[in-house]
Amino acid sequence: YLKSFFFPFSVICRSLANSNYGIRRKSPLQNLHLVSRSMHHPYHPSLKLQRRPLRMSIQQFSSLNRLPLRRTKLLNVKYGYQSYRNFWLARLASRLLKIRYLILGSAVGGGYTAKKTYDQWKDMMPDLDEYKWIIPDFIWELDEHIDFEKLIKALPDADDLAKLLPDFDKIGESFTSLKGIFSPGTPGETAFRATDQSYDSDKQYKKGLLGELILLQQQIQQHEEEARRAAGQYNTGSYQQKRKVSDKEKIDQLQEELLRTQLKYQRMLERLEKENKELRKLVLQRDDKGIHQRKLKKSLIDMYSEVLDILSDYDASYNTQDHLPRVVVVGDQSAGKTSVLEMIAQARIFPRGSGEMMTRSPVKVTLSEGPHHVALFKDSSREFDLTKEEDLAALRNEIEIRMRNSVKEGCTVSTETISLSVKGPGLQRMVLVDLPGVISTVTSGMAPDTKETIFSISKAYMQNPNAIILCIQDGSVDAERSIVTDLVSQMDPQGKRTIFVLTKVDLAEKNVTSPSRIQQIIEGKLFPMKALGYFAVVTGKGNSSESIESIKEYEEEFFQNSKLLKTCMLKAHQVTTKNLSLAVSDCFWKMVRESVEQQADAFKATRFNLETEWKNNYPRLRELDRNELFEKAKNEILDEVISLTQVTPKHWEEILQKTLWERVSTHVIENIYLPAAQTMNSGTFNTTVDIKLKQWTDKQLPNKAVEVAWETLQEEFSRFMTEQKGKEHDDIFDKLKQAVKEESIKRHKWNERAEDSLRVIQHNALEDRSISDKQQWDAAIHFMEETLQSRLKDTESVIEDMVGPDWKKRWMYWIGRSKEQNIRNETKNELEKLIKCNEEHAAYLANDEVTTVRKNLEARGITVDPCMIKDTWHQIYRRYFLKTALNHCNLCRRGFYYYQRHFVDSELECNDIVLFWRIQRMLAITANTLRQQLTNTEVRRLEKNVKEVLEDFAEDNEKKVKLLTGKRVQLAEDLKKVREIQEKLEAFIEALHQEK
Repeated sequence: YLKSFFFPFSVICRSLANSNYGIRRKSPLQNLHLVSRSMHHPYHPSLKLQRRPLRMSIQQFSSLNRLPLRRTKLLNVKYGYQSYRNFWLARLASRLLKIRYLILGSAVGGGYTAKKTYDQWKDMMPDLDEYKWIIPDFIWELDEHIDFEKLIKALPDADDLAKLLPDFDKIGESFTSLKGIFSPGTPGETAFRATDQSYDSDKQYKKGLLGELILLQQQIQQHEEEARRAAGQYNTGSYQQKRKVSDKEKIDQLQEELLRTQLKYQRMLERLEKENKELRKLVLQRDDKGIHQRKLKKSLIDMYSEVLDILSDYDASYNTQDHLPRVVVVGDQSAGKTSVLEMIAQARIFPRGSGEMMTRSPVKVTLSEGPHHVALFKDSSREFDLTKEEDLAALRNEIEIRMRNSVKEGCTVSTETISLSVKGPGLQRMVLVDLPGVISTVTSGMAPDTKETIFSISKAYMQNPNAIILCIQDGSVDAERSIVTDLVSQMDPQGKRTIFVLTKVDLAEKNVTSPSRIQQIIEGKLFPMKALGYFAVVTGKGNSSESIESIKEYEEEFFQNSKLLKTCMLKAHQVTTKNLSLAVSDCFWKMVRESVEQQADAFKATRFNLETEWKNNYPRLRELDRNELFEKAKNEILDEVISLTQVTPKHWEEILQKTLWERVSTHVIENIYLPAAQTMNSGTFNTTVDIKLKQWTDKQLPNKAVEVAWETLQEEFSRFMTEQKGKEHDDIFDKLKQAVKEESIKRHKWNERAEDSLRVIQHNALEDRSISDKQQWDAAIHFMEETLQSRLKDTESVIEDMVGPDWKKRWMYWIGRSKEQNIRNETKNELEKLIKCNEEHAAYLANDEVTTVRKNLEARGITVDPCMIKDTWHQIYRRYFLKTALNHCNLCRRGFYYYQRHFVDSELECNDIVLFWRIQRMLAITANTLRQQLTNTEVRRLEKNVKEVLEDFAEDNEKKVKLLTGKRVQLAEDLKKVREIQEKLEAFIEALHQEK
């Protein structure tokens, strides 16, 4: 049948192949598809030899990436008698027939994809039903005012819309280009991947803290717009009557949400500032360690000033004193010390007052030459431009504030040094120290010891054998009233390092009747003190608003016209502050060159002594100063806090459950179980229990549970903080850890909402009475027995204290009973008889029973107070009740079967077992809830508090000195300071030699 079917078809194809139809080339038979060969020769013997199982690699094409079919070059299989045929027309017809499948598949696939995309887009849309109130009411009423049917009729017809549709022929032509774009390795894919990468990078960028800030800022803007829109709609007159009362509440909610978002935004900004501060610290530390090899060349005077700053903070010990040179400016109060120093610094940098004390602490001023006239403090990076009056006023105000802050309560002056650097063109390089003015009398408002304190400060600076004393004397007052000259002559009797300066010479020339008196002062003949040189200067006309330039001009003009120079009473090199500053600078550097190497050798010897002492006392410990020890302790504390988060949930729950039961067991036994057990039947028992449990849950239980959780967290935190780590434990950190622990616990506050949620959980747990299996029943019996046995043991101990030791202890330990114990013992025996007579006796004695017991005891000659009878009865009955309850527990071990049948047809009632099961289950659920709150919230908040406390302590040097003490710390601090001083001195000496 197949042969008869294929034979006519083969004949037709052969005839078509033999006719050219305009085609010049014949395609050979071996180029045909294998299927066509099987159609022509189904019984050819060679086909059976080459026939293989169907294993074709078919290239699949979708409706979007269909390309024109290429000619497939197959293996040339030759058959002996097969002639050449050409079936291009048949292939063309078969491919044309496949176009309909392409179009049909594209239509179906495109429709399905569009529907799926629409459904996904629809699911992604948020539910806006809750935000209907944002849209004004008139929007919903548009259908009443607008005729939508007319609008629909006005729309264009289907023919007009068809003209607006795109040309699908052009879309079909673009399929090939789309295939090239979406094929792997093409530029289109690269572009899409680049877009995806940029999108991923944006997502990564937004995941950080800065991204959160951007999102928060956008939320704030949205909340502000919504609040303004809602407020504007609320205030408009046309819709004010239509708005409901809830609109105002919604506006308030929006404003509250806006405030919360702004607060969150502010907290994140503060967090960013802290992180920026930490990053700057890390960068500075790396610079100090030499990671960035950028060394700025410091001037010689700046290097020397750094050494003096370190020495001012160094506590002199081991007989190594600060003998480095500096210029000490001393003088009587209002003698013009500050004015002379300002003339040398060429700027009005110090605060001024009319007759009152302005210099309340030593001020070290380092003068150096520089391109700009600026000033800055040692501990600040702000530069004050001394050419601007605003910066000058700010600098004077800052100096005054620092002086007042350095003065302790109840004092007038301070010993703390304020370090200031002044740079400018033409300034002489030197270090000057302005001291408080010497006074003769303590006035009102001053501390009683002000005069002695000023003297001690002045002597401390002047007793340095290498210090240059700049003695300032007021020329407008009588020389006999001077105090400072006697003090200077005591410190430097030979005058080898003293420079005398006479101020206000213009006033002295006018007021002094004999000009020769000024000459005697300048020549050193009037005072008993001696000096290297004598100078006369003019520091202004007494007006505080004068500029330095005007004072210089006035000084030069005065000395040019002064009779003192014209008559040769004064020499030219002894006048003007310019000559004074040159002389002081020369003397200062001469003293530096003579003494600095000697000081370096002294500190070198001190360093050797300190290192030797450290090796002898602490041979196995590193030389860690106070800051390094604090960092080490900080890391240990943070590790211990992290270990707190690694406590297992089982451990938390066991501790919480045990502690909570210890705290509430007395209330459960005394106020719930015992009163309910006195009832007559099970219904009354359950009712009493439910009422008392409800009252307990509403008032006391949640608060007790939170207190237990907070105390448990404190105990665990204290245990980790105080736990010794074996040989690695360093007791030098104990005081610091204790302070951090106390401060962190003080700052920590438990979440206030915890009690409300806990109350609901506990109430639901206590309402459940359904015991599911025998295991839970046995666990409740065991829990009840343990509780009753502990209470029975405590009761027997109390009874033993009341009645005294029994006959065994009296016989073995030779101890007896007291008189009161004998009376209580007789009372106990009488009351036990009463219980034996009536085993179902109530918990309280009746008055006639008390009278009967008292009369029976009086008949035996024992006088008993009724109150004693009642107290004894309470303990006796308590012991009897607990023993009875324990026996009842043993009976209830087989009562689970009756419990499941609700104790029907059974004389055994085990409602007390159910009560203790409810209590036990409530304890377990409460412990689990508290554990979740501890691990998820409170431990993290405590860790945050610890970090904040450590940051605060790190910035408080006084706190670190107080908490990290001992000989080891002080020795390491001294060793660090001495090394630093020696290294800086050696660097300064090397630079000094290079300058020579």
